Amino acid sequence: MSAMLDSVVAQILALQVRLLACRERLAADTDSEALHDLRIAVRRLRSLLRPLRGLPGVEQLEAAASALGALTTPLRDQEVLAAQLIASGYTEAGQRRMQGRGSAYASVARSQQLARVLAIADAFPLFLRAAGREGLAKALGKRVDKRLVKQWHKLQHALQDPNHDRHRLRLLIKRARYGDEAYPQFQHASQKLQRLLKKAQADLGDWHDRLQWLLQARDHADLAPCQAVWQQQLQEAEQRADVTLAALAKAIARRQPGK
Repeated sequence: MSAMLDSVVAQILALQVRLLACRERLAADTDSEALHDLRIAVRRLRSLLRPLRGLPGVEQLEAAASALGALTTPLRDQEVLAAQLIASGYTEAGQRRMQGRGSAYASVARSQQLARVLAIADAFPLFLRAAGREGLAKALGKRVDKRLVKQWHKLQHALQDPNHDRHRLRLLIKRARYGDEAYPQFQHASQKLQRLLKKAQADLGDWHDRLQWLLQARDHADLAPCQAVWQQQLQEAEQRADVTLAALAKAIARRQPGK
């Protein structure tokens, strides 16, 4: 089996172990980071799989990972909002949103979505090895590299659009960042560029959180006292993000052709 397939199999096994550990942490409600860690593992799994499309089992595992991400998004959003409210002194409103956390975590731990991801991930190395033996993974490195380059081009073009959509940029930045981490052998991003990607993701994450909280405040009276602060923080996050995105655009433009 090629070195590329060896690397992918090793990462799949490592992510499977992380998901199993997160499942047990969620089932026992041991800590507040279990759900976040689960979602990071799922995100890394999807980033690893995206350039492999066309190989056996990839589509099924991608779909399962996407369904698990969709299941956990509302719970994670509520978790982040609750922590923000408590940190800002609105303890009652925050704790109200944390009620039932243990049962919610347990439902994720025993969910069909997580079980399906784990089941397919368990069989996935066998699919890859079979694909390698049958020649279906020939020139896999070139194919993966080409698809990663395409992701970078999409991000670069989006950054150059003066009317860029921050939601789409956030998604494209995540794909570039985690794709680079999944396939470091292609060296698409320098350490400086990796730091810029991480900062841009964080800045846009701050903006996204405030935007979502302000939307929720329309329907929840106990969030009304926070609106003015969140509106100010939203504007500040936009400004920070714009500065970081401009630096990111310049850094990507300086990359070598095809990188």
